[in-house]
Amino acid sequence: MNTTDAREAAMIQPDAPSSADVPTNAETTTAAWRAAGERGDAEAAAACLAEDAVAISPLTAAFRFTGRDQVREMLIAATAVFSDLRYHTEVGDEHTRALFLTGRAGREQFEEAQLLRFDAHGRITELTLFGRPLPALTRVMGDIGPLLLRRQGRPGLARVVQAATAPLALLTRVGERRLVPLADPNRVRR
Repeated sequence: MNTTDAREAAMIQPDAPSSADVPTNAETTTAAWRAAGERGDAEAAAACLAEDAVAISPLTAAFRFTGRDQVREMLIAATAVFSDLRYHTEVGDEHTRALFLTGRAGREQFEEAQLLRFDAHGRITELTLFGRPLPALTRVMGDIGPLLLRRQGRPGLARVVQAATAPLALLTRVGERRLVPLADPNRVRR
C-alpha cells in the first residue's frame, strides 16, 4: 500500500458527532481539542465544534471551511498528513484561546498557532490557523488539498493540484536550506 492509499484508508468517516457529545465550556472543550489533536482523532476534534463553526486556513484566503461537516473534512485530511503533534502553550479565556503546537508534515517540522473562539456553550465557532516555516506549509498544501479533492470525488483535480504544488514545495525547501542561511545576520561575511 502506498502512502496516499494508507492516508486515504485512515480517513474512513463514521457518522458526524452529535452536539450532545460536545464539552460545555471553553476549558473542557480546549482540553478535549488538544487531546484529540495529539491522538490524531479528527472525530473527537469535530465533536468540539459548533454546528456553524468556521475554519480559516493559513494556506488560502480564497475560501473558508464553513459548518461542522466541512471543518470535519478538513480535520480528517489534516490528521492524515500531520504526525507528532504536541501542544506546548495555551493562553486565553472563556471566549477566545490561542494554542501553540509543534508537529510534522512528512519530513518537515512545523509550528502552528490556533486561535479558537467559543460560543456561549463552550463550542468552537471559529478556528483560525497560522503556520511556519514556509516549506512545511507548502508540504501541507500539497498533501491536504489533493486528499480533500479525492474525498470530494474529484481525483483528476487532485492530481492537477498535487502536480501544481510540487514545484512550490521544492523551491521553498531548497530556498530554506540553501538561500535563507545566506541572509543570517550571524553569518560570518567573507
